[in-house]
Amino acid sequence: MVSKSQKRPPKDVAKHAPDRLAKRSAASSKQSSAAIISKSEKSRDSILEAAARLFRRQGYSATTLRQIAEIAEIKAGSVYYYFDSKEQILDEVLHLGLLRVFEAVKKAHRDAGDVSHRRKIGLAIEAHLVALLEDSDFTSANIRIYGQLPESLKKPHRPLRRAYAKYWDKLFLDARRAGEIRADIEIVPLRIFVIGALNWTIEWFSLDSKDAVLKLARRTELLIFDGVKKP
Repeated sequence: MVSKSQKRPPKDVAKHAPDRLAKRSAASSKQSSAAIISKSEKSRDSILEAAARLFRRQGYSATTLRQIAEIAEIKAGSVYYYFDSKEQILDEVLHLGLLRVFEAVKKAHRDAGDVSHRRKIGLAIEAHLVALLEDSDFTSANIRIYGQLPESLKKPHRPLRRAYAKYWDKLFLDARRAGEIRADIEIVPLRIFVIGALNWTIEWFSLDSKDAVLKLARRTELLIFDGVKKP
């Protein structure tokens, strides 16, 4: 024979059971939603990474949404779930490309602390080259295709490009004020020359060893500061 206490849970347990079930259901729903968001974010990131790789290798015009979907391993029609058009994908690839190199340069300076102006410029060269040649198809894609694009696609990215240019201008200006570079050097042409030289490396540099980029950065710093004239 089963007692009454066995047939029915205590009053306090019975009273709070619906609340517990509701909380479990909410938690389960929340976990499910998080899993869906996580999967969605991964698919979106895969599309952007595939697009950056293709833009870097073959340019914007030659890249199709079907090619992007194939590398991202999703159905071609699914791209439109995440992006309205190829132009929207391009917009984000360009933004991330420059943002990543900008953030890498600033982080290198934050981590270094109080160092000489020459060292700050050297760190900027190193961070720029690493982002360009090692870490990010986004940065390389930005550099390679930006000049090929119509003005309407370039315009949204000009503010960030100007901010990055001004950041470098300040590096050189501070170095000139401190007497670490020549007083007769014009800052803007110097910055255009240096960043142009760094960006051009994507056309000729071969990443054949782990520290190849760091060696290139050191050689570039030496050339900028000491030139080619025999002392």
